[in-house]
Amino acid sequence: MKKILVTSALLTMLGAIAPAAFAQADHGAHHGSASAPAEAEAKLAEGTVKKIDKSAGKLTIAHGPLVTLGMPAMTMVFRAADAAMLDQVKVGDKIRFAAESVGGALTVTALEAVP
Repeated sequence: MKKILVTSALLTMLGAIAPAAFAQADHGAHHGSASAPAEAEAKLAEGTVKKIDKSAGKLTIAHGPLVTLGMPAMTMVFRAADAAMLDQVKVGDKIRFAAESVGGALTVTALEAVP
């Protein structure tokens, strides 16, 4: 009988403590962490603008590996998430960019020219 009471008391204590511990461990995931900017930097790939097609809203980019998409270095066409991105660069510019699959189309979601 004593074993059952002790075990029951321990389970009750763990039941009260465990949610708080999990909430604390998960806290950083909801509010970002010191490594969030570093993670965002790691998602940016480097490339060179080869062609801009404003009427189609597309960029042709010769790029290094796209880690987030599991792609090796190559030259390919991307849709621009925002048409204004096409005005930020010109053919020959070195860029850093983020690409995602949006509705099945490879799309540049962030773009910056490299000085």
